[in-house]
Amino acid sequence: MAGSVARVFSTKFLGHAKRSLGLNFTQTASLSTQVEPKIQKNEEPSGMIDPLKHPDFFSVHEFFTIKDLFDARVHFGHKIGSLDDRMKPYIYGSRLGHLIFDLDKTAEHLRDALNFTAHIAFQGGLIMFICRKPQVTHLVEKTAKECNEFAFTRYWKNGTFTNSTRLFQAVTRLPDLCIFINTQNDVLFESLAVRDAAKMCIPSVGIVDTNCNPNLITYPVPGNDDSPVALALYCRLFKEAILRGKGAREKLENFRE
Repeated sequence: MAGSVARVFSTKFLGHAKRSLGLNFTQTASLSTQVEPKIQKNEEPSGMIDPLKHPDFFSVHEFFTIKDLFDARVHFGHKIGSLDDRMKPYIYGSRLGHLIFDLDKTAEHLRDALNFTAHIAFQGGLIMFICRKPQVTHLVEKTAKECNEFAFTRYWKNGTFTNSTRLFQAVTRLPDLCIFINTQNDVLFESLAVRDAAKMCIPSVGIVDTNCNPNLITYPVPGNDDSPVALALYCRLFKEAILRGKGAREKLENFRE
């Protein structure tokens, strides 16, 4: 009873207000609180494909072939005695005392890593290259600069990720993806950066050799992490994946405009 009286009063009040102000408009919606609001969904433009629903939206399978990996010596591992048991599924065999990677498995994991990297770049994520090999420091930094991302090739200070606010005396944005060109430090122990990224749940892509632990890497890529030719190939592929993702993002923004 009280609700109906309130609605009648509201209708009469609006009628008097229109007459006093000289307004002339029609009521397009009921004053009842039982009417559900209509919410318009922000639909994507017609003809657009959802990148997450496409198995290879950025065509990363075109970036390299098995022969490219072979020519870059990606299949060469360390000596037999240094094998980490967690790397056994990626080993094809051995030759002259050195372990040999199965390049079919390496290619599969590398394509997954490149596809994930391209998706992060497509979403506007912050990507950081991390490497501790002095002989390729300039190459890693140059690669990051060419794709407008970040690189860290110096000594890793403990707490850079886990205690960044106190370390830098400011609120610091952590990367959305870490790309480890190698996952060990100078004395062949697991890098602190790998553990810090895992602690902070930061997705990671990493090259893991036969003596490495792949468990803390989100997308491990079994392969040689010592040969300069192989490292140059990794940098080129990841740079191409990032640029491909950013290019697709620019096309989508222009299409929406």
